[in-house]
Amino acid sequence: MADMDIVASKKQVDDFCQRHNEEAEELLKKCFPQKLEELEMLLKTSFSCDDLTFLKAPLDIPIPDPAKEEAKRKKKEEEKKKAKEEKKDKDKDKDSDKEDEDAGPPCGPVPTNEHVESLLRKVKPEIQTLKEKLSVVSLWVQLQIPKVEDGNNFGVAVQEKVFEQLTNMRTKIEAFQTQLAKYYNERGDAVAKAAKQQHVGDFRQLVHELDQYQYCEIRLVVLDIRNIYAVLFDIINKNYDKIKKPRGEGKAPIY
Repeated sequence: MADMDIVASKKQVDDFCQRHNEEAEELLKKCFPQKLEELEMLLKTSFSCDDLTFLKAPLDIPIPDPAKEEAKRKKKEEEKKKAKEEKKDKDKDKDSDKEDEDAGPPCGPVPTNEHVESLLRKVKPEIQTLKEKLSVVSLWVQLQIPKVEDGNNFGVAVQEKVFEQLTNMRTKIEAFQTQLAKYYNERGDAVAKAAKQQHVGDFRQLVHELDQYQYCEIRLVVLDIRNIYAVLFDIINKNYDKIKKPRGEGKAPIY
């Protein structure tokens, strides 16, 4: 009974490996070249602009009038002085100050940069797709590794080198996602500073600079994704025989 269970389990695993190998080879033959064309078209259509002024999103943050601000300051000082004279509770004063600090900017909500958001909506799925394709190809390479034996291991060394390249590529892709996510945090900080200190023009300009920087970074990510597809196809194509048959004819891989 145990032997039958092992045979049935082995058949299930073998069937999975066979399906997976077919999927991986189909990716190499059709998907990777197609992705190269799609990314080339994306670069030409969405990332071909040299003048980045179109990225400048409106910041509806009012510039304060010095005279009005001075009047507000004096009024606030008078109110505090009156409160002390009336001997109001100190804790209440602290709560009032805290409310002033936590109050939102007079401009209301500041939206994200729609141009950058539109590009991110196109690029994020490409990053996830590449991660998934790399996972498929990585497993395919691993499934070709034969039984450990002495001698004639040059082909196995090739397999291991290719797998190492795949691992490095995946690490690089994960860094893309972290890098793109940081943009929101940095832009949010810049917008908050611009809203809190409306009279400082540098904070307003910082927001626009971050948008332009993010555009350039997204473009570089698309270039890198395209390059990964090209390099991956090239390295596997050049070493295909060694990956499939690391010890030559007659040595079937075991899983």
